[in-house]
Amino acid sequence: MMKCNTRTTRAAHYNRGQGALGLIGVALRLSLIVSLAAVVVVATSGCRARTSQDPAAMDVEAATKETEAWRAKHEADYRREWVTIAGLHFLEPGSHSAGSADSNDIELPASAPAVLGTFLLADDVVRFEPQSGSTVSLNGRPVTSAIDLVDDGAPKADELAAGDVRVVVHRSGERKSLRVWDPNGELARGFLGFTWFPIQMDYRVTGRFIPDAKSRDMQVMNTFGDLDTYKTEGVVEFMLRGQTLRLRPFTTRPRRFYFVFRDASGGQETYAAARFLYSDLRDDGTTVLDFNQAYNPPCAFNPFTTCPIPLPENRLGVKILAGERAYPAHPTLPAS
Repeated sequence: MMKCNTRTTRAAHYNRGQGALGLIGVALRLSLIVSLAAVVVVATSGCRARTSQDPAAMDVEAATKETEAWRAKHEADYRREWVTIAGLHFLEPGSHSAGSADSNDIELPASAPAVLGTFLLADDVVRFEPQSGSTVSLNGRPVTSAIDLVDDGAPKADELAAGDVRVVVHRSGERKSLRVWDPNGELARGFLGFTWFPIQMDYRVTGRFIPDAKSRDMQVMNTFGDLDTYKTEGVVEFMLRGQTLRLRPFTTRPRRFYFVFRDASGGQETYAAARFLYSDLRDDGTTVLDFNQAYNPPCAFNPFTTCPIPLPENRLGVKILAGERAYPAHPTLPAS
């Protein structure tokens, strides 16, 4: 009986021990489940906090496709029009010979004729006189005599071409210069490409346009220290990640807004000077600002471009980690 009782007692102790361990195991498992559930709740809450409730961001698939298509077109346009710029030559009053020979006043890329012709600046007008025997066209037609050139301050600038090299009279403030394109030039060949932040819906927001009493022209300094004129009609107010912000756009054409802004990421994650963004004014007085489409000005990678500097009111104290990232190299501005 004693042995039986001993076995029974030992068995009882063992079973109670196993039961206790079982309870501890269950408690640990429950604790783990609760902890994991808490993590899930926190993570889910965090996701909800970062998910935009703005109507402009509700159709994620459509907004993503729109930005993907926009980025593809932007890259193609920039590679053609801005990456291939190979020179910027400011003109003083008087005549300037131009061509690929180093004896010219203005040296053009090697593929241009040795002497293309002469550019004469007088009374804010640039006249081109072709060199006898050189092959040069103006807007697709051969140039055989002297002609006054329309600069790019007009809706459609005149374009001289000799082979792959193109030349346009560029206006920077009150100054005139020759802007030169060469698709086979060193800058075009060495271009490092585009780098974008992932597309994020909480950086796509609806803004409210607040018009000024009347539109006005503003003098805006560019990267060469010249003053360019832009029309502005008001400001756009919007909410971004819980903050109320305002930006003043320029109006490039009716109901079309052009934003030149800098945010707190400038000089770190994004280009130091500025980024650009476009949007359209809708009939209800709102506009969609999709910062996933914010992009670098050409001066981020090409020293022969002139870009506006952001207005003081367009320098935001928050980081906007959306759109185009900083270009990996820093071009040096040429002497002006």
